[in-house]
Amino acid sequence: MLHDVKAKIYQLDALKRRMAAWRIRDQKIVFTNGCFDLLHLGHLSYLAEARSLGDKLILGLNSDKSVKILKGDARPINDVESRAMMLASFSFVDAVVVFEEETPLKLITAILPDILVKGGDYEVNQIVGHDVVLNNGGEVKTLSFLEGYSSTSLVSRIKGS
Repeated sequence: MLHDVKAKIYQLDALKRRMAAWRIRDQKIVFTNGCFDLLHLGHLSYLAEARSLGDKLILGLNSDKSVKILKGDARPINDVESRAMMLASFSFVDAVVVFEEETPLKLITAILPDILVKGGDYEVNQIVGHDVVLNNGGEVKTLSFLEGYSSTSLVSRIKGS
């Protein structure tokens, strides 16, 4: 069982080969990204909704280094291996790929998903890679945002207790 979860964590070259097989079967590929440091109901809802837009969901996961750049030295709380395993364990996540950069632009450009999604706290023109996906004939969507759930607020609540 654990082997099946680990098999969903890819290096970019292996992911591109897997995507080629999906595309031969005309499967629609959805991509999203994030730090996913402390998983919560908002993440689950968001990822399940993202997967419902297509046949396969690829999740770009910020490396520990990029999380520190974005969230500060106290983050991430969970290391990249732990975060990748937790995310890959969800049935609605088909692939997890770690990226080192501050944004997933290089990754999006390399895989060219059919649909790029982010949470409803973004406008389409604010989503990194929106132009790349749109210029390739893909779609860019924002998904509903489950109010009251964020890793930052969860960390604050833990610190306050």
